[in-house]
Amino acid sequence: MQSARTATTPTGRERTFGEDEIIVSKTDVTGKITYANHVFLRVSGYTEDESVGAPHSMIRHPDMPRAIFKFAWDRLLAGHEVFAYVNNLARNGDNYWVLAHMTPTRGPDGAIIGFHSNRRVPDRAKLAKVLPLYEKLLAEERRRADRPQGLTASSAMLTGALQEAGKTYDEWVWSL
Repeated sequence: MQSARTATTPTGRERTFGEDEIIVSKTDVTGKITYANHVFLRVSGYTEDESVGAPHSMIRHPDMPRAIFKFAWDRLLAGHEVFAYVNNLARNGDNYWVLAHMTPTRGPDGAIIGFHSNRRVPDRAKLAKVLPLYEKLLAEERRRADRPQGLTASSAMLTGALQEAGKTYDEWVWSL
């Protein structure tokens, strides 16, 4: 198992996967990978041994706004599903965009015991509508030297953008 993404530098090259393929992973409640399907392994470039037990954040691209992950985690921990456009980072530094459907996994007593994510190839026209907001969120995060302050400001910006659009996050995603 690889520790955190220590030296992965983005290459600027994008990789893709088939429209008929689904990237699947499962994590425990702390975000450590407990399962990764063959598509996840092939596209991310990690082996099963490197993936299982590693934090799912090992594929987090540095150009992905942290506010989106915070929003997703808040929703998941509250027991709700989340759909999000996500830019991931492969082991070699290539990126790959996905439309992720993340859901909590519950145990027999109803308690959340982990999370399940299915990712598909995103519609490029819809992704083009997401990018301007993501760029603004990321710029806001990077504007602050203090990372927690940057995340707070970016999260507030996300909330403000949704309010300005007069939509919930779900309505915004599905209106693209």
